Amino acid sequence: MELAVYNIAGKDTGKKVTLSDEIFGIVPNEHVVYLDVKQYLANQRQGTHKAKERAEVSRSTRKIKKQKGTGGARAGSMKSPLMKGGGRIFGPRPRDYHFKLNKKVKSLARQSALAAKAQSGDIAILDSVAFDTPKTKAYLTMLKAFSLDNTKTLLITPEVDKNVVLSGRNVPKAKVSTASDVNTYDLVNATKLLITEAAIQKIESSFSK
Repeated sequence: MELAVYNIAGKDTGKKVTLSDEIFGIVPNEHVVYLDVKQYLANQRQGTHKAKERAEVSRSTRKIKKQKGTGGARAGSMKSPLMKGGGRIFGPRPRDYHFKLNKKVKSLARQSALAAKAQSGDIAILDSVAFDTPKTKAYLTMLKAFSLDNTKTLLITPEVDKNVVLSGRNVPKAKVSTASDVNTYDLVNATKLLITEAAIQKIESSFSK
């Protein structure tokens, strides 16, 4: 698959980049993508949720009414989950949501996400991205050049560039990542991928290991 290379002004440089069919040409495996995204989101959860159960609420334990003759159900404590302010039945408890995925599954998930974006035409290749100083306006100008200022975008660079990261940090719907750190969730969550030439090379070399 060949894609044109653009500069940050949105102009075609005349160069072409050939994407590896072993990565961008595979049939996307939706199930492994689902598993990887599920794991990513699960790992973001703190799991500190807690509700007080019957034994933990502080309320009177005296018998509310007599056992028989009222025509209603038996009631013995204000701690009962049936009472307002009583304990909660089977309430949430602190737990760890993390679960393990094999490296090959996670690798295939990333490949599948990249292939899906490439095959749907949602990847744009940039020759390079660099700013002299951190400037949000400069980042927005770049997005507007591609008519992506109101679109969820993910910019993938070969290395961490502080000026680029700071420039894109406050832009709504925009995220910056490096080729080595990009994950399946970010790829799927973005509507359009902006990838530099050097980042493409790093991505392809990471899968060839």
